[in-house]
Amino acid sequence: MPCVGKGHYHWNLIAANLLFGANFSFYVSLIHSYIGYRQLFLWQVIAAALFFIPSALFSPRTYRISWRDALHLLLVSVLVIYGWMYMLLWGSSYTTPIDAAIIATLGPAFTLMIDHLLHRRATFSHSRIVGVGCILAGAWLLIFDKGFVLIHGSRGYGNLLVLCAVLAIATNTVLIRPQLERLGARVVIGWYYFFGLGITLPFFHRTINPGLLLELPLPALGELAYILLLGTVWPMWLLYRGSEQLGAVPTALYRYIQPLIAGSLALYRHQAQFDATSVAALVVIFVGIVLIVIGYRASLQALSESLAPHRLRRKR
Repeated sequence: MPCVGKGHYHWNLIAANLLFGANFSFYVSLIHSYIGYRQLFLWQVIAAALFFIPSALFSPRTYRISWRDALHLLLVSVLVIYGWMYMLLWGSSYTTPIDAAIIATLGPAFTLMIDHLLHRRATFSHSRIVGVGCILAGAWLLIFDKGFVLIHGSRGYGNLLVLCAVLAIATNTVLIRPQLERLGARVVIGWYYFFGLGITLPFFHRTINPGLLLELPLPALGELAYILLLGTVWPMWLLYRGSEQLGAVPTALYRYIQPLIAGSLALYRHQAQFDATSVAALVVIFVGIVLIVIGYRASLQALSESLAPHRLRRKR
């Protein structure tokens, strides 16, 4: 349940994931028919940079950034720009929106596991171990459905790239938490794309073809406008604004909205359909996620109970 006084941050995360969820369908539509994924990737980076960099530069919190913060932000910028945005578009050029959406459900589980490992929580449960096994089995089904050999350009190859993207954004969700708390979402995102321009323009500037935009039909232009504004800029702001206040775990759990939207839109637009492999993978992954969440809650409860005697001593 939303915490008192923080309900609007929960709504920020809900809105962000609703908007992000529609991207999967539009990615596939544009990349398969009109625009190469590299060009779409750079358009996304430029649109976000134009919006967020000026906002960050005029924030008083920008002057709190130390060299250590800058190096940390550079690291997570690589995770966001190349690990998430680029890999997601690359994978979407080979797979279906439904497969991509199912793999996206692994994000919360990865976030919980990474959060557990980085914060060195000693407690663990058997349900968490079984849950990890289930989600890996589900990913295995989607990636190696046609055999153990991954052919470049195959659906399984695309699913593997999407899996890498999900792992990258899960890692970022945990790593960026201290900077979000101290610097705020506006500054953090601005620096993401400040570094993002530096690590993308030298390699991708030749892929930009503004004349191609004039040749796009009106529906494709609408999809591109959605991806750049409602699918990148606005939900990114909402996501990190909510994450700044609520932390990595609620941010991760709200990502389950994305596959619902992506799957529904893909079915409505006849871009893909659920097959036996997709359904089996979805069921196995869902069971694994439930077990991981149960194990995570059990770990938090055990940690709280172990700290209780120390709290009592301090009060005395």
